[in-house]
Amino acid sequence: MKKYFLFSIIACLFASVSVMASEKNSPIDPEMIFGGVKQANSAKPIKDVTITIIQQNKSWEKIIQTNQRGEFGIDDLPPGTYKLVFQKDGYKKVVKDKISVMADSGIELKVEMEEAMYELSPSPFLFFKF
Repeated sequence: MKKYFLFSIIACLFASVSVMASEKNSPIDPEMIFGGVKQANSAKPIKDVTITIIQQNKSWEKIIQTNQRGEFGIDDLPPGTYKLVFQKDGYKKVVKDKISVMADSGIELKVEMEEAMYELSPSPFLFFKF
């Protein structure tokens, strides 16, 4: 009987320690938006993407950038609805609307950006003879 009692105490301690460790290492913090930005065709991360975070009903705005691995994160956001605009030269702009952040919740976004295609138009001088 003592063995079973001792075993159950050890099992409970191990379970509580593992739960605390998993909560401490959780990537989602309360009121947080985080994620990554990659190229649409190659899935390579894109660094230095400018992200404008705008709270829809207020005049609150913040600008951040992705890191070397294309990752971003912003925490301690007031609960509300947000619009995120992702921009970088050479890529099409991506807009994520109606991102709802609630108390004690985190949102993960995975964004793919397409390279911008620039069209070359002929010069008007091409059509005239001088």
